[in-house]
Amino acid sequence: MWVIVSIICVAFVAFIVKYVFFSSGPDPFERDTREPPKPIIHDKKEKNKVLKQGFLASKVPENLDAIVIGSGIGGLGIAVLLAKIGKKVLVLEQHDRAGGCCHTFTEKGFEFDVGIHYIGELLDHKPFRCMLDQLTNGQLQWEPLDNPFDHVVLGPPENRRRYPIYSGRNRFPEELKKCFPGEEKAIDEYMRLVKKAGRGIWLLAVLKLCPVPLAKFLIYTGLVKHLSFFFKMAPRSLTDVVNELTENKDLRAVFTYIFGTYGNMPKDASFAMHSLLVTHYLNGAWYPKGGASEIAYHMIPIIEKAGGAVLVRAPVNRILFNDAKEAYGVSVLKGQEEIHVHAPMVISNAGIFNTYEKLLPKELQAMPAIQEQMKMVKHGEGGLSIFVGLNGTKEELGLKADNYWIFAENNYDELVEKYIYGEREESAKKIPLLFVASPSAKDPTWEKRSPGKSTVSLVSFANYEWFEEWKDGKVTNRGPDYKDLKQAFIDSALEVVMDVFPKITRDKVEYVDAGTPITNTHYIGAPKGEIYGVDHGIARFSPELSFTIRPQTPLKNLYLTGQDVFLCGFAGALAGALSCGSVILNRNLHLDAIALAKRTKLINSKLKEE
Repeated sequence: MWVIVSIICVAFVAFIVKYVFFSSGPDPFERDTREPPKPIIHDKKEKNKVLKQGFLASKVPENLDAIVIGSGIGGLGIAVLLAKIGKKVLVLEQHDRAGGCCHTFTEKGFEFDVGIHYIGELLDHKPFRCMLDQLTNGQLQWEPLDNPFDHVVLGPPENRRRYPIYSGRNRFPEELKKCFPGEEKAIDEYMRLVKKAGRGIWLLAVLKLCPVPLAKFLIYTGLVKHLSFFFKMAPRSLTDVVNELTENKDLRAVFTYIFGTYGNMPKDASFAMHSLLVTHYLNGAWYPKGGASEIAYHMIPIIEKAGGAVLVRAPVNRILFNDAKEAYGVSVLKGQEEIHVHAPMVISNAGIFNTYEKLLPKELQAMPAIQEQMKMVKHGEGGLSIFVGLNGTKEELGLKADNYWIFAENNYDELVEKYIYGEREESAKKIPLLFVASPSAKDPTWEKRSPGKSTVSLVSFANYEWFEEWKDGKVTNRGPDYKDLKQAFIDSALEVVMDVFPKITRDKVEYVDAGTPITNTHYIGAPKGEIYGVDHGIARFSPELSFTIRPQTPLKNLYLTGQDVFLCGFAGALAGALSCGSVILNRNLHLDAIALAKRTKLINSKLKEE
C-alpha cells in the first residue's frame, strides 16, 4: 500500500516539476529594462498621441504575431510581455482611448479616473512592483497613500462610528485592537486565517497552467485542499467565518468591509477571495503619479518599439476561424465596412461572456467544451460611479490621500440584499454602501495641473435591470426619465458625502454626473455593466472552475487574458496576463516575476552597500 502511495507522490512531484516549474521558452523578464524616470507629461495633446491612435487599415503592422482584443490592463499586459521577447502585437480597443478601466476622462476641466483607486503590494522588492516596473520600463511612478489608508464608517448621521484601517503587518491588527478592546483573540485569529489563505494562492496558478489530467488528479483526490489553505477556505463564506470569530457586530463589519472591492455580499463571498484583498494592502496602498492614464501611456511605447500598435475606435465584431476551427484573425468594424486583420494568434481581453457569446460563430459557441465553461460562470454585479468636480483645494475641502467605506449600518448582507433586489426608485434613495475617494488628493501632480480644483469619486453597485430599458439610447442623451433616475442616486450619495465631509457643500460642486451599468457597457464593453467581470462569489473559487477556465480555450490559437482568467481588479487582471503569457511562451511567468524580485532586491542591497 505504502509503495503505491510513494509511487503516486513521486509521479506527482515529477509532473509538477515538468509542467509547472520547468520553463523552456523565452523570459520577458530576463533583462532589466528600467530606465531613470522621465518628467511626467501633463500636456493632454501629447498624451493623446499615444492613447488615442485611431484605427485605420493602413496603420495595421504587417506580419503580426498576435492580435489582442481589448486594451485593459490584461490586454496591455500580455501585449507588453510578448513585445519584450520581440513579438509584433496589435491591440484593438473599441473605445476612443486606450486603457480600459485604467483610462481617464475630462469634463468641465476636471480629470476623473474610472477604475484605479488604490493598488497594494508596491514595495520596491515585491514581485508585483518589480513586474510593473518592467512592464513600464521604470517610467510609472507611484505615490503612497496616507496611513490610515482606509476608513470604515458605520451607521446613520446621528450614530456614526469611524474605524481607521492602517497598513503594516503589525500595525493593522494593533490599531484594530485599540478600537475593539477585548477582541484581541478574534483579531489575531482573523489575521492568521487571512495570511494563511492568502499564501495558498500559488495553487490557483498551478491549476491554470498544469495539464488537465494533473489538475483533475489534484482535485478528485482531495489533494488540492491539503496542499493549499486557499482552496480549503474557498467554499466558506466571509459571513460564516467572521461570525465564528466574534459576536461584536461592528468588528464583523470591519473584518468584511472590503467586500465592496469585488462586489459580493459577505454571505456570498468566498473567504479565500477576501483574504487576498486584505493581504494585498497589508504593506500599504499607492496611487499612480499623474493619474491612471499614466499606466497605458507608459506601456504602449514598448508594444510599438517591437513593431506593434495599439489602435482605438476599433470594435472587433467577430473572430475569424478556418475550417479546422483555428483562429487566424479578427474582423474590425470601420463604419459599415468590415476589415479583416490576420495573425497566427488571437488573445481576448474582452471577458469570457463577450468572447464566447458575441465574437464566436454560432456553431463554435455550441461546442460542449465552450458550453461547459459558460455554465460555470455568471455576470458580476453592475457598477455605479459618481464623479464630482469641486471648487477648492484638498485642504479647503478636508480631503486626504485615503479612502472612505461608508455603510448605512453594520448588517451588510441584509442591507445590500434589500437594496439590490428592491424597487429602483426606493433603492436610489438608500444606497447602503458608498466608496469615497479623492483622486486629486492622492496625486501629487494634481495641484500643478488643476490649481484650486479637486475631484471626488464615489463607487457603489446597481442592478443592471434598473437601467436596461435605456440601453439602446444615445449615450449622451438617454432621455429625461433616465436622467431623473441618475439624479436620484446622485442626490442620495451626495447627502452622505456632505455629512461625512462637512467642508464639501453644494455650492462647491461645479460638476457631477453618474455612470450606471449601461454606461459601463458602452465605454468598457461590460455586458451587464459589471466592473469586475465574471462574478466573484463562492462558486468562482471551486477547484473545478479554476482549472476549467484557463488561458487556452477549446479553440486552437485563441487565448484568454485578464480578470476572467485569474481574479478581478488591476492585480488580478495582470495575473491573468502572466498566466496567458506562461501558456503561450511555455514558461511559468509567475515564477519569473518572483525570480526578478529576488534579483532586484539583491542588486538594490549591493548598491546600498556601495
